Order: sequence, then C-alpha cells, then structure tokens
Amino acid sequence: MMSILLYAGGAWVAIIVIMYLGQRSMMYLPDHSEPHPHDHDLPQMESIRIAVEDTVEILAWWHAPADHNHPVLVYFHGNAGHIGERDYKIREMVEAGYGVLLATYRYNAGAGGKGSEEALLADAREAIEFVKSHGIAEQRIVLYGESLGSGVAVAMAAERNVAGLILETPYSSIAEVAHSRYWFALAKWLIRDRYDSLARIGKVRAPILLFHGDADTTIPIRFGERLYDAAPEPKEAHFFPGGRHTDLYDHGAGQLVMDFMDRCAARVRAG
Repeated sequence: MMSILLYAGGAWVAIIVIMYLGQRSMMYLPDHSEPHPHDHDLPQMESIRIAVEDTVEILAWWHAPADHNHPVLVYFHGNAGHIGERDYKIREMVEAGYGVLLATYRYNAGAGGKGSEEALLADAREAIEFVKSHGIAEQRIVLYGESLGSGVAVAMAAERNVAGLILETPYSSIAEVAHSRYWFALAKWLIRDRYDSLARIGKVRAPILLFHGDADTTIPIRFGERLYDAAPEPKEAHFFPGGRHTDLYDHGAGQLVMDFMDRCAARVRAG
C-alpha cells in the first residue's frame, strides 16, 4: 500500500511540474498566418506593423476614423487564431466610419516574441500609443477584449480614460478559470499569468458592455457574471441562452456592439 501511495504521489508531483513548466504553451497558441485585409473583404483597412520592442513588431490592421466625431475601436482578440478570423466583427464598424485597430500579439504572425501577461499588456500599450500618434485622444478610444483579450482590455481601461469597454466572454481571472479545470494541479496558486480582471475592474471609469453565453464551456458564464457584479456603473450585460464561446454574433451580439459604439460616439460629440 505504501508503495502505491508513493507512486501516486510521485505521479501527482510530476503532473504539477509538467503543467507548471508548460503552462504558457497551453495558454498562448501561436498562429503565424499573416492575413491581409483585402483577402477578408476589408479593402479600407491597412496592414501595418507596430514596434513593441527593438526587434519585435506586431501585426495589426488599421482604419482611421471618418472624422473627429467617430470613436476608434482597439480590439484585443483571444489566445488562438489570427486577426483575419475576426473580420465579421469589425466590418460594419469600418463601413460606419468608425476607426478600428485590430491588433495581434507578439507570439503571432512571425513577430518573434513570446507570450506572457507582461508582454501582452506591453503590446496593448503600444497599440494604444499608435492610435494616439494619429491625433486621437484616449477619450475617443473604445477598448474591445475577446476571451483572453478581455483581461488585456480591462487592464488598459483601468489605466486610461477611455470612451468605453466591450468585453466578450470575459473572466474574473485566468487563475480562477484554470483552477476550475485543473484543481488537482493547484492551478489557482501556481499559474503565472493571472490576468486578474476582478482586481482591476473597479478602476475602470468608462461605460462597460459585457456579453457571454450560458453554454460556454471554455470560459463558463459564472466567471463573466462574477466580473460583471464587481464592475462599476455604468454597465450593461447580455447573457445569451445557448450561446457558446465563439458564436455570440450568431445570437445578436453584433447589434449590441454597434449600439454601444453609437452611444460612445454620442458622448464623444457631446464632449
């Protein structure tokens, strides 16, 4: 019996060590595709590179706003896939004259970097600085975070005075989501990139739009609800029955986002 317990204990320790050392490879899934806007029916957009370090430039698509009355959406996507796969989420905004910066991360599109919370937040800051370099004040920027990117967007909104914050399938913290799945590996305590949106959301001064699906098995809806409950006003949430992790635009999320952008634009015009 003792030998069985020792074997089981050794196997458990080995699992924890392997998961601890490999956690970033599980969290950040590189996609080295370099999609072009023309291939995604977005000829109005420009494919650019934004320097985030001396030797690292992230890929982004950029569309300037039609005028100073139109806000600019800065979009931070999830941990997998490429920016071209988000084309349907921004097309109507571009056509409506809104500015859009759809940025990827340094571990994608051949940029040559590696993923970490510190690195992704640094990428986000440079993306925002790129928009500001075009004479666009923070108060005209709306931040959009999808899945993993929701933690990036919350962190940026907590630092800056932006026009709005949109959160698609967000979480309270990656540590809590990981622990719900890998409780046996003590994930809540051992995860390095925590993306603690719950600790940051109270510092957000912008209006918040949050939406989630109740059939989401990647980030269960309870984590989005927990974040929403902690968020300051003004805020609104939409929880879609039957909505999964990547199909919320099939449930009407696109119209919610456009309505929110229009309200942000009205506040920008009002000064």
